[in-house]
Amino acid sequence: MSRTDSAPVCPRIQIAGVIDAAEAAMLTGLGVDSLGFPLRLAVHAEDLTEQDAAAIVTDLPPHVAAVVITYLTDADAILQLCDTVGTPRVQLHADVEPQLLATLKERRPDLRIIKSLIVPPDVTPDAMVQLAQQVRAYADHADAFLTDSFDPATGATGATGHPHDWRVDRELVRLSPRPVILAGGLHPGNVAEAIATARPAAVDAHTGVEAPNGRKSRTLVTHFVTAAQEAFAALDG
Repeated sequence: MSRTDSAPVCPRIQIAGVIDAAEAAMLTGLGVDSLGFPLRLAVHAEDLTEQDAAAIVTDLPPHVAAVVITYLTDADAILQLCDTVGTPRVQLHADVEPQLLATLKERRPDLRIIKSLIVPPDVTPDAMVQLAQQVRAYADHADAFLTDSFDPATGATGATGHPHDWRVDRELVRLSPRPVILAGGLHPGNVAEAIATARPAAVDAHTGVEAPNGRKSRTLVTHFVTAAQEAFAALDG
């Protein structure tokens, strides 16, 4: 790995879909403590190249985490991508076998793995059972989980702009031995309620803090960070 990373296992406020170095500097300056870089994706187009992401990661302060977000399912490819970008953190967004996480940890013990859990629009009892089973299956080798929303119209399982039922997250928080990061349709107007309802370890936003031109809005990010910090402070209190 090319970068010293002193960020905690689960930083509290992550913004995904960083476009360039200027946007990264703006986000970290506003108090965002984790940046997500979606690369090698199944549905959406990448926001930047792997080389541009690597240049941004090199310049991040040690306390700011950098997370590769990917749909890759091959251990060699995942480790190569992390090495290229220069971060020991990866969010696995594909449907993979638990053995993949075990293999990654065996080969790279310092790798911090976030496993996505995809929440459907209508959570039936059977769907809740399946999510709980995933938590149990991945928990031995995941460092954290991230819940995200499924969009049946597009097939997307991230950056959908759609929230899901946060009571599902609250139950997963209760069940999980690992921190749970809440994502999916979060924006400045709902992040405080989401945190109060689900009581997650962290939150992640993408499209909910973007301006119409697709760039992160300084105003929206400022309001999002303030609302999230105040809601976490209330939980801590």
